[in-house]
Amino acid sequence: MLTPNMPRFNPVELAKATESIVCRNDSRKYTAFYVAGVYRGISTGYAVGCCLRCFFCWSGWSRDFPELYGRFYTSEDAFKRLREAARRYRIRKARISGCEPTLCRGHLLKLLELVESSEFNIFILETNGILFGADKSYVRDISKFTKVYVRVSLKAGNPEAFSHRTGALPGFFELPFKAIEYLLDYG
Repeated sequence: MLTPNMPRFNPVELAKATESIVCRNDSRKYTAFYVAGVYRGISTGYAVGCCLRCFFCWSGWSRDFPELYGRFYTSEDAFKRLREAARRYRIRKARISGCEPTLCRGHLLKLLELVESSEFNIFILETNGILFGADKSYVRDISKFTKVYVRVSLKAGNPEAFSHRTGALPGFFELPFKAIEYLLDYG
């Protein structure tokens, strides 16, 4: 939970610490699979864990206390649950929400491989851009998929506001912008 006097943190290091809790080999922690009404209906895997502590975040306590929430699902199990929810409502869109979906890189890439050869026509990847901005090769790996639509959520317009809103050190303000640059580089 972000408080005004909380010490600022390195979000890349927080990502690693969070991954040690929410990632296990090819598995990732999720709390639910369902269809959400946004995007005119989208099959959603509600996962846990993030590398920012935005004060405006709508996610529940699972963001700050991922060790207390969810259970592990392999990429195959998560895909099956996303597909079941989508078929129930006859939709062809999917996403991971409620967290930072770029945590657990291996899990996400395997899940996207399954989406790529499925009836889904789009996978919306909503990210804060921290891990993409920190590692261009991650963006390269994501760019190989034709059904992925990436949305980078910019948190603020300057380093101080970024730090105030997210809890991260101001020096990491540039990472989401680098993520966008890398995404443009890879088309």
